[in-house]
Amino acid sequence: MSFERADRIAEELKREISDLIRNEIRDPRIAEFTSITSVEVTRDLRYAKVFVSVLGDDKQKDDTLSGLKSAAGFVRREIGKRVKLRYTPEILFEIDKSIEHGIYISKLIDKVNKAGEDKK
Repeated sequence: MSFERADRIAEELKREISDLIRNEIRDPRIAEFTSITSVEVTRDLRYAKVFVSVLGDDKQKDDTLSGLKSAAGFVRREIGKRVKLRYTPEILFEIDKSIEHGIYISKLIDKVNKAGEDKK
């Protein structure tokens, strides 16, 4: 199997899971500003690691992650109905911290630039 196929399946899963979170899952623990940043599918298509970004504090992130993990069976069943695959991958949710890390790095760069301007 080519990696292109796994990438196409990952993008399709990302689109479908985003739609499910936005329109189907009614768990109050899931924050309103929840987005899927990426999906990684194993080569055998048995597991899909879904990276989730949540706008909010740590409690909202933890609540959203626990809500998504409890809805993983529902998500897998709906993916099985919507996407025609031989095996429906097991869905594993994780918090994506890359956006927060990027903001932190950007603040550090701004701080260093400001300190450099003050010395001039």
